[in-house]
Amino acid sequence: MNRHLTATLLALFAVISCLPSIAQEDQYEGSRKIVNKVTPQYPDMARSIQLRGTVKAEALVEPNGVVKTVELKGGNPVLGRAAQNAIYKWKWAPAAHATREPIEVKFDPQ
Repeated sequence: MNRHLTATLLALFAVISCLPSIAQEDQYEGSRKIVNKVTPQYPDMARSIQLRGTVKAEALVEPNGVVKTVELKGGNPVLGRAAQNAIYKWKWAPAAHATREPIEVKFDPQ
């Protein structure tokens, strides 16, 4: 077998053998325990018009459990701002590295 082909095959095997560990790392996303969850304040305007719904967001959480950023992924913008303000106050359990945590916050005026 050609040395160049052998080296290429070895490099390809090395990349493929790393894939399961990459997939395991992705599974960790969203699995950190929340240790302090602040309830969002229902906006007065939203309550007055009986606005309800679910806000989807993603928080980038530092290794120490503090929220660095919150990105809104869906939902009413009025409710989204209230959810975002609360999520910035949440705290997660410490971890070895930063993670992205998917979040859904439900608003119901009743």
